[in-house]
Amino acid sequence: MRTATQPAAAATPAAGSILPALLPLALFVLLGFLAVGLPLAVLPGYVHGTLGYGNVMVGVVIGTQALAALLTRASVGRYVDERGGKRATLIGLALAATSGAFYLLAHALAAMPVASLAALLLGRVALGLSDSFVITGCFAWGMGRIGAQNAGRMMAIFGMAMFAAMTLGAPLGVAVQAQGGLSLLAAAVIALPALALFAASQLAGTPAIAGKRLPFSQVLGLIWLPGLGLASGVAGFAVLATFITLLFAQRGWGNAAFALTLFGIGYIGLRLFLAHLPDKLGGARVAMVSLLVEAAGLALIWQAPTAQLAFAGAVLVGLGFSLVFPSFGVEAIRRVPPQSRSAALGAYAAFFDLAFAVTGPLAGLVAGSASYGVVYALAGAVAMLGTALAWRLAGKVPALSVHH
Repeated sequence: MRTATQPAAAATPAAGSILPALLPLALFVLLGFLAVGLPLAVLPGYVHGTLGYGNVMVGVVIGTQALAALLTRASVGRYVDERGGKRATLIGLALAATSGAFYLLAHALAAMPVASLAALLLGRVALGLSDSFVITGCFAWGMGRIGAQNAGRMMAIFGMAMFAAMTLGAPLGVAVQAQGGLSLLAAAVIALPALALFAASQLAGTPAIAGKRLPFSQVLGLIWLPGLGLASGVAGFAVLATFITLLFAQRGWGNAAFALTLFGIGYIGLRLFLAHLPDKLGGARVAMVSLLVEAAGLALIWQAPTAQLAFAGAVLVGLGFSLVFPSFGVEAIRRVPPQSRSAALGAYAAFFDLAFAVTGPLAGLVAGSASYGVVYALAGAVAMLGTALAWRLAGKVPALSVHH
């Protein structure tokens, strides 16, 4: 059915025009999240080597961005529902550039470690806010351009842009810092989002959907099952990203970084060709298969007698995890009315943040008392639990759901 607050179906572009409608927004996501990726491998060395702080403070500086993003998901989601995606995207890109200005200030204050650290922390807070505004704003903006029935494909495309920004940004940031120090890196962090900000300001926006907004507690109550499903898949990704190097070292294998490369190939490759599946087949069905594949990959790494089989497991984890976010994301947004979709996305994304933050320390405790292989076995078991959640979701559609 269609409510009075929904845009008419005629406003939705044909399937063939979806990609051109999304590419500008994907570029904004890429440039905005390069502000996250560029300093990722540089700031730890600056905090520890230049400012003289220990590992705990390094963790605080890096983690502040994720914490700021997590704490603002709900409020930003509601803001986007009320004010529209374009305005939120512009705010997010401006905040990303602002983070670079704080890094520039930190460099200027390098002789005063406390002041320099304070500037860095302010920059990380600005970047966390930017994260929430850019991705939620582009999601709402894109939804207005292509329609909710293509939400899964949109999430997959934006996810690829974020992944590219993180994986390419880190080595690029190291290269930039080697050429011109933190000041040149800060200039790049300012310039790239500023370029996206100018381009985004020239693109037509889409109106916010009118109607009464659901309170966040009610939104959370509607999307918690998809959120837990997402968390079950994130656990495997977090374990692979955090412990693959240590697992390879424990087993006497080399070239652990190649496992991460193969994960990325599987992750991106599947999204390039099959990003439409959650929209076409239903998010719950695709999530079930995806988590089974991810669990198989984690089990293979757990039992692998050779590095080659562990590499194969990493590919399977990448293939399986590839569509987990868009699949459960489709299930999340179909459970809320159109005027609360951005709040739903914010709440849903918070499950990713929490799962990634919690998995590392918990897995570390397990590895300390057992082995790194056992960590992969447990992550595989969590993924299997996620398939049960997906199965339940396949037959559970609340009354507030809006079908398209």
